[in-house]
Amino acid sequence: MLFNSVPFIFVFLPVTVIGYFILAKIGSSKFSKVWLVLCSLFFYAYWNPIYILLILGSMIVNFTISKCFSQHLNSKIRKGAIVLGILFNIGLLGYFKYADFFIKNINTVFHTEIALLHIMLPLAISFFTFQQIAYLVDRYKGSYTDPKLSTYLLFVTFFPQLIAGPIVHHKEMMPQFENEENKRVNWDNIARGLFIFIIGLTKKVAIADTVAIWANAGFQNYENLSTIDAWITSLSYTTQLYFDFSGYCDMAIGIGLLFNIKLPVNFFSPYKARNIQDFWNRWHMTLTRFLTHYVYIPLGGNRKGVSRTYVNILIIFFISGFWHGAGWTFIIWGMLHGIASVIVRLMNKINLSFPLIVSWFITFIFVNTTWVYFRATSFEQANTIIRKMFLFEYNYDYPIRKFFNKPMEIFAAGDEYDFIFFTLDNPKIIVFSLFVLLLISFITRNSIELLEGFKTNIRNLVFVQLLMAITLGVIFFINKNSEFLYFNF
Repeated sequence: MLFNSVPFIFVFLPVTVIGYFILAKIGSSKFSKVWLVLCSLFFYAYWNPIYILLILGSMIVNFTISKCFSQHLNSKIRKGAIVLGILFNIGLLGYFKYADFFIKNINTVFHTEIALLHIMLPLAISFFTFQQIAYLVDRYKGSYTDPKLSTYLLFVTFFPQLIAGPIVHHKEMMPQFENEENKRVNWDNIARGLFIFIIGLTKKVAIADTVAIWANAGFQNYENLSTIDAWITSLSYTTQLYFDFSGYCDMAIGIGLLFNIKLPVNFFSPYKARNIQDFWNRWHMTLTRFLTHYVYIPLGGNRKGVSRTYVNILIIFFISGFWHGAGWTFIIWGMLHGIASVIVRLMNKINLSFPLIVSWFITFIFVNTTWVYFRATSFEQANTIIRKMFLFEYNYDYPIRKFFNKPMEIFAAGDEYDFIFFTLDNPKIIVFSLFVLLLISFITRNSIELLEGFKTNIRNLVFVQLLMAITLGVIFFINKNSEFLYFNF
């Protein structure tokens, strides 16, 4: 079930919210938590019911292991339990997400013919695995008391953040689930939640899914791209990913507020970043937090000398790339960001800096270019597009001065995406749309800042209704119910 689907918006979400507060009022907090757990499990099982056994099994094993961290047990049992817990979670993730990747590489290197397992990637396994590893490590350190089973199950399965994050921390979530004040209807939170939910819905349905047409067409026809087309392709994906992921993050925060639950901010105008470190403090912020606290710092962080610091940075970016996908293109993407982060540190060390606009421009071009590896299905595809972007091959049969008068067959959208006033394969529409959308990501206030300044008044009511009308029109008349990009990771 997708956040941007009619069944979710008009059936699942209102039934879940109303049922939650009714049970909290006439019953107990336990009933309301159990209701929310059951609804979240239904939400998860909607894609493939068989994998509900996987997430249930994972939660039961992790919760059982966490019981071994009681202070009255000896240190050997506690150490054995944390090792077992980490190995269990990494093994589970490794089998379902990376088994075929390792088999392919073993077959390539050793010329073997081991049969692939063809395992379908279970939805959200990367997210709930990291979340539970963090919980076990912190429980081992004694930083949180033993929770109720219903609270733990809700912590893992809470559907707004289950599928694509944020990767929530137990200390920021469990107290909210146990707070009795949060079991009462808060109309201000409902208004704020609907406000940012609709902004996120508009980003996904009206923007990301539209720009995806050009990105997909460019990557599918990568061999036939001109330099101009290659840049349109890369910038289209850069724009699509921005509004797709930020849209999901907004919708997750909005849904959480309907239940009086404040999810952590996971996305904060990353294309405004001045360097790659700043970018990762703004993009998928909770993943950065996890890798910093549970990988980088335990490896020694920056406490063991300059060389070791750089090695640790490369390790966490290798993990980040590999976490996003079982493929060498993801690993290269992660390592490129790791190298860029090392370069930024070296520049700071020698007090070398650029003017703000220059550093921002370099950062954006780097991010845009490396996204090509993130999106590509092969090195050959990625390298071809990047080569075309930077070789600036000039085609005298296709001069720039005729660009805006020439139909763009590569980016043709099809009749189902034609609107009354224009078609989406019009070159003027494509370039102008990308320019405006990127400008929005560069200079305007982001949705979190808008939420912080939100007030329930007529202007905001009209604004929300307008966005809702546009978005529902796209859903109903164009029937675009595509999955969020981060569902693949």
